Amino acid sequence: MSRPKTIFCDIDGTLIKHFTPDITSKENFIPSILEGTLDKFNEWDKKGYKIILVTARRESMRKITEKQLSEIGIFYDYLIMGISSGPRVLINDMKPDNEITAFSFNLVRNEGIKNIEI
Repeated sequence: MSRPKTIFCDIDGTLIKHFTPDITSKENFIPSILEGTLDKFNEWDKKGYKIILVTARRESMRKITEKQLSEIGIFYDYLIMGISSGPRVLINDMKPDNEITAFSFNLVRNEGIKNIEI
């Protein structure tokens, strides 16, 4: 039986073009969405995947970040803010039948998620 996947995805440099915090924190900043982002999100949504966005942006930037994402059409289930911009590690257990339950992808900044197959 196939269970829906949960996608943890960074925002800046992964879904939208990476800019410095002094630019992304401006109220009128409109991010440049990377090629294939919306197509991939629509694919994942049709498959029933949960989409959890993570970012090193400060919690105090939540309203601005939510507005920016909404304006360019990026939807999600949860938004986790204020995580370290250092290495991120996903730790998960395997199922009793040894099914692998955690994967990771390291992308070239600003190349987007268009070529990821999950």
